[in-house]
Amino acid sequence: MDMMVVREFDPSRDVVGVEEVERSCEVGSSGKLSLFTDLLGDPICRVRNSPAFLMLVAEMGGEIVGMIRGCIKTVTCGERISRRVKNNYSISNKPVPVYTKVAYILGLRISPSHRRMGLGLKLVCQMEDWFRQNGAEYSYMATESDNHASVKLFTGKCGYSTFRTPSILVNPVFAHRVTVSNRITIIKLTPPDAELLYRRRFATTEFFPRDIDSVLENKLNVGTFLAVPRDSLRFGLWAGSDHFLSDPPESWTVLSVWNCKDVFRLEVRGASRLKRTFAKTTRIVDKAFPFLKLPSVPAVFRPFGLYFMYGLGGEGPRAAKMMKALCGHVHNLARESGCGVVATEVANSEPLKLGIPHWKMLSCAEDLWCIKRLGEDYSDGPVGDWTKSSPGLSIFVDPREV
Repeated sequence: MDMMVVREFDPSRDVVGVEEVERSCEVGSSGKLSLFTDLLGDPICRVRNSPAFLMLVAEMGGEIVGMIRGCIKTVTCGERISRRVKNNYSISNKPVPVYTKVAYILGLRISPSHRRMGLGLKLVCQMEDWFRQNGAEYSYMATESDNHASVKLFTGKCGYSTFRTPSILVNPVFAHRVTVSNRITIIKLTPPDAELLYRRRFATTEFFPRDIDSVLENKLNVGTFLAVPRDSLRFGLWAGSDHFLSDPPESWTVLSVWNCKDVFRLEVRGASRLKRTFAKTTRIVDKAFPFLKLPSVPAVFRPFGLYFMYGLGGEGPRAAKMMKALCGHVHNLARESGCGVVATEVANSEPLKLGIPHWKMLSCAEDLWCIKRLGEDYSDGPVGDWTKSSPGLSIFVDPREV
């Protein structure tokens, strides 16, 4: 039997072999719908924009039989109270973020002909060695809750524990434009304004990236959009986030948009001719009579792109309605760019979840995140062992790892 070698991915000679393994792993069951991913010739596209990343391949007899990707970033894992004291009196108690260096594993693939040989475990262990060498305190991964093989590997053999169960919400992009309430004003923020808003109001959200400025300034970031009541801006002019946060309206919401369309494409395969014909008919009717605002099935049976919404937040009794308006605005942007769907991922307990339009048949009610503490010699700090912490109301999903 040939010896297995694990080494770093070499883009000059490994692309074809990696793509062959990807294709062999995405063969769906007969008669069932399957989701295929086209990485557009760039196997590391899903980690390339992270602060630090690595891709490893497993090779046997000169043939690539497996791979794994990983990246490292600094994120919020909790909060502590910062007390400002003047003349021996406490004048403010402000929550501030507690950061940790966390690693993320994704894209683990093993060729069907080489499974049950310990390749997955070896790839994970070697990736974790790189994480430790680079100072990561925790490692986590995400998978579908019904992916029993993946869950068994990570929780049964690699020492991970179930951690968070966010929801992936997906909404189709229709042929017609979505109407956005004229009682709401939508403002596109500059990256510095967006950074200020996020750091002031959302820096204590779990998994908030410390380098949020890098995310917002990335070429794949479509923009950050703020929804406020129409009459809340003085003279109808935006005076900047600093001024806004000093006296915000009763209700407001914000989100950012990431262009996944230029990173990868998706395609649903395995649909019957009847289903494909029905979907096409809905699009034809929607396009012919846009004023009817009829929902239509997007063209998901051929390669399509998506816009990903992240950094969702807001305040006030009308926040959910304002979030719905923002999602409508993003739908229209996605429509103009030729995307098939708009997606986001939020905590199950997210208060704004009610305002996010989505189709249940396209969404995943419960994604599964598993986490592991990489070393016992780290200080617990003010948060303690993060793996044992309770979930918060919200979670920040980094679009660079979608």
